[in-house]
Amino acid sequence: MSKIHPSAVVSTPHIGEGTAIWQFAIVLEGAVIGRDCNVNCHTFIEGGVTLGDRVTVKAGVYLWNGITVEDDVFIGPNVTFTNDRRPRSRRPVPPVPTLLRRGCSIGANAAIAPGITVGENALVGFSAVVTRDVPAYAMVYGNPARFQGWVDENGDAMEAAGEERFRAVDGRFFVAKASGLKLETTG
Repeated sequence: MSKIHPSAVVSTPHIGEGTAIWQFAIVLEGAVIGRDCNVNCHTFIEGGVTLGDRVTVKAGVYLWNGITVEDDVFIGPNVTFTNDRRPRSRRPVPPVPTLLRRGCSIGANAAIAPGITVGENALVGFSAVVTRDVPAYAMVYGNPARFQGWVDENGDAMEAAGEERFRAVDGRFFVAKASGLKLETTG
């Protein structure tokens, strides 16, 4: 069963089992929220937003139409998203889609430009200004956000283990591809 605080305004029936929506959150009709999510207080989710399972949305986050969040994503407090590259008052345009891939984390106060894809298990540091796609397993921070290294699913730094090859803390090896790191497979 979902837990929705009495002060929250939830206009969509698409709330997954075990999801908690806290004080003063607003979720518009058409939004889809998966199972076991935690939507903190003072958040806003428009109707064209999809959240996967086990997503955490911390306080002060507004998710606009066109944002898709896959499973196991963390969105820190006051992260800012946009969905229009040339905003003007009273000029409706289709939203520019933004995609947060499975397992990525976005640190507090980061700003994500429209049309960005943050790759699987990537880590965006606090207050980063993300103006380009973030590869899978990459760690970025700064203004503008720049590549700082590779991290595993827990956010632990990986070590170089040869050319285009990296080792996670648990001993697994990853290889660099254009889209980011991929787990090395044998056979």
